[in-house]
Amino acid sequence: MSKGEATRERILDRAFLMAGRDGLDGLTIGALADELKLSKSGLFSHFGSKEELQVAVIDLAESRFTELVMLPAFKAPRGLPRFERIFEQWIDWVMDTRTPGGCIFAQAIAELDDRQGRPRDVLVQTQETLVDALAKSAQLAVDEGHFKKDTDARQVAFELHGIMMTLNMYTRLLKDRRAVDRARQAFKRLVQFHTP
Repeated sequence: MSKGEATRERILDRAFLMAGRDGLDGLTIGALADELKLSKSGLFSHFGSKEELQVAVIDLAESRFTELVMLPAFKAPRGLPRFERIFEQWIDWVMDTRTPGGCIFAQAIAELDDRQGRPRDVLVQTQETLVDALAKSAQLAVDEGHFKKDTDARQVAFELHGIMMTLNMYTRLLKDRRAVDRARQAFKRLVQFHTP
């Protein structure tokens, strides 16, 4: 890795944490340069604009989510075991104490949902990819006979996504100590409803 690549990686690591804490709008070239003790012009040369920095952070978040949630889940057997593993890995993602603000996607969705621009477009793509993967995992559970034949896999994906967004809110905003237990109960009911 070149010195420039190492610097870019260090910038993105810090930007990821700042965006989780302060939101994508709170992520400015100036604030990031101050945190890293870099010149604004030096930092600007790696990204060119605040918008490009936001896009890079969303891309990094997707990469980390894939690495920490989806790839470990894909090692589980097809069907319900894999679907359950996605859920458990996702809990770990939301509850990770090293990432202030919880799930960066929950934060970004609230910030960017009604805006136009490249960061929103990239976020939409990441969430569509996630929903497709969740629906595919639910469909595999149908194919393996773990879920009823008439199960709507996209509805299951919608409900799992809803559980996880609610977990983030109950954990971060409401400080509910039973948030993970509540999420597990909701997931159990979701699975039971679709089990033959």
